[in-house]
Amino acid sequence: MFETKMQRQLAVLTTKVSRQSGFTLLEIMVVIVIMGLLVAVVAPNVLQNQDRAMIEKARADISVLEQALDMYKLDNHVYPTTNQGLQALIQRPETGIQPKNYRSNGYIKRLPDDPWGTPYVYIQPGEHGPFDLYSTGADGEEGGEDLARDIVNWQE
Repeated sequence: MFETKMQRQLAVLTTKVSRQSGFTLLEIMVVIVIMGLLVAVVAPNVLQNQDRAMIEKARADISVLEQALDMYKLDNHVYPTTNQGLQALIQRPETGIQPKNYRSNGYIKRLPDDPWGTPYVYIQPGEHGPFDLYSTGADGEEGGEDLARDIVNWQE
């Protein structure tokens, strides 16, 4: 008798526990709606910050390349030609004006692509200064507006 009473109490407890475990459909739907609202509010801000970060990265790369080009000119009295390109900052040019005081390690370790995966454009002599150095922006084409605009070395 004692065993059966204990078994009944255990069965009642098990039933109560099994009824209380898990979430109702309404609770799950409320959580999904809240997560959707958070994504709708947060995602645009995160994406906008990523776009700004890419533009700032391109500006920083251009600044580093400008400094390397200036060091090249200080050592060799001329900038690399357009044909020699930015590659002249990594290895001694084989064509065009031969640099007389080229550094044995070059001027930078590697050439970065812009944040959109396109090589930076280098033109010497430039239309806006001794050389023009720029990224064609998100669209990969010259010109453009907003995120597609060029990031150049001749404007702040």
